Amino acid sequence: MNEIASQSQLRMSYLRWALFTVPTIVFLGFLSGQVANSGYQNRWFAALDKPDFMPPAWAFPTAWSIIYVLLGLALAVVLHARGARSRGLAIAFFLVQLIANYAWSTIFFRMHLVMEAFWLILFIFAIASLTAFLFARIRLAAAVLMLPYLGWLIFAAMLTQAIDQLNPNASNLVVPSFETHISPTD
Repeated sequence: MNEIASQSQLRMSYLRWALFTVPTIVFLGFLSGQVANSGYQNRWFAALDKPDFMPPAWAFPTAWSIIYVLLGLALAVVLHARGARSRGLAIAFFLVQLIANYAWSTIFFRMHLVMEAFWLILFIFAIASLTAFLFARIRLAAAVLMLPYLGWLIFAAMLTQAIDQLNPNASNLVVPSFETHISPTD
């Protein structure tokens, strides 16, 4: 027997990574949305004019849950590929785009900076595309798992840009929740 690890042991190693990465990425995504008060329950967002191609409210948590699961699985594939060239670089790029992804909700929903959120999506797309390319060099399956995310980022960029065009003064629509204005009473 000249194998270092059996196929069963290798599958279990991947499973251990996935059991860590998937719940962590899903939970942090949920947490970022909660902290930013993202979604249709946000008073500012509810007041915005939205494009005709805006999906229903249920589509966003459903899509993001699926995307975060796929991202967690993709990361597990790469973490499992010990010794692969550029593995550390690929993981670093993955983490950069993931942190930027989590920050997007705060910039858009909490700070009401629509155009800045648009530019951030373009940045996320560029880094996520580079990540997928690096993942493909390690394990093609990891890159394939990122494809729905890249597609959703394109859709989200189009949606954000349309919201910006329909709401040129979006940042002034409602006072951001992190600012307080107190007027003196006499």
